[in-house]
Amino acid sequence: MTARIMDGRRLSTRIISDLKKKVGILSKKGIVPRLDIILVGEDNASKIYVSNKIRTSEQIGIKGELHKFPEKTSKEKIIREIKKLNANEKVHGILVQLPLPQHLDEQEIVDKIEPSKDVDGLTTYSIGRLTTGNANFESCTPKGIIRLIENEKIKIEGRNAVVIGRSNIVGKPISLMLLRRNATVTICHSKTKQLQEHTKNADIIIAAVGRANFLKEAMVKKGAIVIDVGMNRDGGKIAGDVDFDKVKFKASYITPVPGGVGPMTVAMLMENTLKAARAKL
Repeated sequence: MTARIMDGRRLSTRIISDLKKKVGILSKKGIVPRLDIILVGEDNASKIYVSNKIRTSEQIGIKGELHKFPEKTSKEKIIREIKKLNANEKVHGILVQLPLPQHLDEQEIVDKIEPSKDVDGLTTYSIGRLTTGNANFESCTPKGIIRLIENEKIKIEGRNAVVIGRSNIVGKPISLMLLRRNATVTICHSKTKQLQEHTKNADIIIAAVGRANFLKEAMVKKGAIVIDVGMNRDGGKIAGDVDFDKVKFKASYITPVPGGVGPMTVAMLMENTLKAARAKL
């Protein structure tokens, strides 16, 4: 058995094509969606991610604005910029590209974003609403994962789901979103003992640990659905958190890296930005 590849590129292309039409309709009503991104420092991966987001926004018809700051920028200066964007009625979405340099408290800064413009769904307010099942903006990567699963018409209800990783960006929100869809969810992390005992019982595995080829074939039961959120450098090549070449012969569905979750994250950001702009009608 070879797993069916869950093609995030193909699905995101369809979503983006649909969004372009919707943005065009909204623009004719006098509202041009605008997404402002704050980038601090010279992290190469972050610069690539931001470039992709700006390029995609322009492709759709969303106005993309980049606010770039040097590595040593103080939190006060960044917060002042966020407050300016909060007050600007032409700005519909604000995103702070993570990770931030070590001297900056990520949650403190993200929490300065006005909730109605938190299109990345990462403020404490947004996570709180997600916890209650009443999210305004769902976190983009978890939202993209759910969309990939639902696109394959995979049943989530009643399944055992294991999430490896407990970050505020992926691990925690995807756990809440799976739970809301009636999965039985186990969150594993660096302190989890006997990790394989958990993963071997999982119908759905979300790997979000940031370690190349971490999830091995022996850790996966036959027929499991495997979602790889990782994006790592391994000997000069891009590798996910899943040992794809081996696990694909054990799983029923699997996401590739690149081309799986990544494109969906960007598509969901665009969808959230359009939603924020529509709220101005």
